[in-house]
Amino acid sequence: MITASITIVLAYLVGSLSTAIIACKLTGLPDPRGQGSGNPGATNVLRFGGKKIAIIVLLGDMIKGLLPVAVVSLMGASPLLVALTGAAAFLGHLYPVFFSFKGGKGVATALGVILAISWPAGFTVLALWLLVAFTLRYSSLAALCASVSAPLIVWLYRPDIELLVMMVGMSLLLVWRHRSNIENLKQGRESRIGQKKKNASTDSDNSESKEG
Repeated sequence: MITASITIVLAYLVGSLSTAIIACKLTGLPDPRGQGSGNPGATNVLRFGGKKIAIIVLLGDMIKGLLPVAVVSLMGASPLLVALTGAAAFLGHLYPVFFSFKGGKGVATALGVILAISWPAGFTVLALWLLVAFTLRYSSLAALCASVSAPLIVWLYRPDIELLVMMVGMSLLLVWRHRSNIENLKQGRESRIGQKKKNASTDSDNSESKEG
């Protein structure tokens, strides 16, 4: 029980490391929380920092979800502990203790968790995201489609009830975190991939429209 608790706490702390904020600081870029949509995620960083730094952020956020789950899985952890570890890493990204509990939306971190649970499931979810993203050029819409489909996809490859419950919870949180994007999509105001936004600090309308 103590070991499991420590594992979950460590996973949360790993998830709390904001790749976007750290990477931007190390490369001399402005804090992503004050740029574009104000979201510390790869999509927002792409708008003002370019592709290279956005890829670094994307990979870093994925690793935050993948590494803790992969480690406990290799150690032979039960499906319940695997699920709790994945949930902890995901929640760490959404509500990071190191950054006033204000994090990103968790799309890349969720993908990392799924890849660690089942790499075929992870690549299936990724393929769906890429299909929607490159066809319609909306990161948020791609994330929503992938998020809603993820529980079923994971269940097909890993039919464990504990993992299913965790995936449904993550999916609901991902949709909730994209609620402003859903409204923007309805009104035709959602930014496409690569499209720049006004700075979050000067455009209050964008304060809730965060992606990544």
